[in-house]
Amino acid sequence: MLRTLQIENIAVIEHAEITFDRGFNVLTGETGAGKSIVIDAISAIAGERTYREVIRTGAEKAYVSGIFTGTPELKWFEENAIPYDAETILQREVFADGKNLCRVNGRTVSVAMLRDLGRQLINIHGQHDAQQLFDERFHLQYLDLYAEDESLLEEYRIAYDAMIQTRQELDRMSMNEGEKQRRMEMLQYQIAELERAKLRKGEDDSLLERKKLLQNAEKLSVGISEAYAALYGDDETGGALELLSDAEHSVSQLGKLTDAFDELKTKLSDLRFAAEEAASLLRDAKDDMDFSDDDLEQIESRLNTIQKLKKYGANVAEMLTYLADAKKELEEIEFSSDIVERLSRQLAEQEKAAGILAEKLHEVREEAGIRLGEQLQSELKQLAMPRIAFKCVLESGQLGPSGSDSARFLMSANAGEALRPINKVASGGELARIMLAMKNVLSERDQVGTLIFDEVDTGVSGKAAQKVAEKLYSVSVGKQVLCVTHLPQLAAMADVHFSITKEEHGGRTYTTVNPLDRQGRREELARLTGGAKITDTLLASAEEMLLASDAFHATCNAKIE
Repeated sequence: MLRTLQIENIAVIEHAEITFDRGFNVLTGETGAGKSIVIDAISAIAGERTYREVIRTGAEKAYVSGIFTGTPELKWFEENAIPYDAETILQREVFADGKNLCRVNGRTVSVAMLRDLGRQLINIHGQHDAQQLFDERFHLQYLDLYAEDESLLEEYRIAYDAMIQTRQELDRMSMNEGEKQRRMEMLQYQIAELERAKLRKGEDDSLLERKKLLQNAEKLSVGISEAYAALYGDDETGGALELLSDAEHSVSQLGKLTDAFDELKTKLSDLRFAAEEAASLLRDAKDDMDFSDDDLEQIESRLNTIQKLKKYGANVAEMLTYLADAKKELEEIEFSSDIVERLSRQLAEQEKAAGILAEKLHEVREEAGIRLGEQLQSELKQLAMPRIAFKCVLESGQLGPSGSDSARFLMSANAGEALRPINKVASGGELARIMLAMKNVLSERDQVGTLIFDEVDTGVSGKAAQKVAEKLYSVSVGKQVLCVTHLPQLAAMADVHFSITKEEHGGRTYTTVNPLDRQGRREELARLTGGAKITDTLLASAEEMLLASDAFHATCNAKIE
């Protein structure tokens, strides 16, 4: 579970450290106080997309740290070579230039790695998730999550991708005789043109270097000659080699008198040998500068030939690659009938294999769809929707990336009404409760220890709000639940209640997050119920809500024990 959250310089929060607890944690506050910023901060350490615009004005970076306790020993730690610790620390820094620095247990990780771990520790549900229920493209994803058919779906996708690749190859090879002849003639012309050039890999670079050498031959020759003369001397002066030899001879004579100059003699000898080697290299370089008059013209001609072939590639290496590909394609076309026949047989086999896997997927989904519908109906009846009828309908069609199925969720909220698509009949409040029921059902099938609900109560009020509050508390008995809400019914049900407030000091806005005691909760519930003016009647009503919640807690916990 998420034990501690530290936030620095995110939007209006300069600094906040929040200590969450097990069970049901609720955050409330005025609109715009910064409740969603806390959720954004948790999203950041979960590896979700975070923009540099979140950085507080005037700050160089934003920082979030989360300490999770009781972390299961996930495969993620071994796969990413990160030391496992039941107390796991996730950290993320966002800089003004857009760069991110992420760490897990002190080790640097990528954002993608952080996201992979974050999604195994936290499940965040926001208002946009409920809107996904309106889009039938997501219904099959929810069904697959419930069916836990990941391995079968992955096996199908591998088979489907292979089938598509073969189909594309077959389409490429299937051309009429006229197209085939035109393509063969074009390839034959291109191959002949490239082969006539007799290209050698890397020759363009060596030619350009040689051209540069020739263009500067005179200057290079003068420089080499001067350097050679400095070493060997000329008609007027002795060179460095003569001077070194003289020095070596003189020191050698000193060696007859004492051993103190032996090391110096060795160094002078080494210098003379090095100078002789350098002179030899200069002599070779001078010999290499012996160019004929038409060398530069030949190089220019060869470079011009290569330039004309640049329609096949930016350099000789690319031209040779194009030549090899052209020869391969020409061979394929010449033997296309045999290849098409082979690919056709291969495609038929792959379509059959993919079809068998798609049928297995359909059977798994069909059975799971029945169970999902029954379980969601049960959940929704507990959320003040007693007449709800819910059904998952599968329709089979052509093979696609996820099989041959499409899924649609149908519902009827009132007795006697026909089942219709959710996006046609569900109200905002009903949609929120369906999504809550879906999340609850799916959460039973994963190891995620922390569920976060950001204003899932939109459109919910009265009796339905009380049922949602009771459901969220029931979920929190088995998993940690964090909830941002405006409803007093949900806030009253909390094990831990945080108030988020916004104030101005010195022309700057500051948001603070504080845990509330019993009196603070009464006042906050009164505000949520009646607004800014808190009366004794509202406070008394708030206490009644807290007492009712205490009684529900006791009953719920007694059932579990």
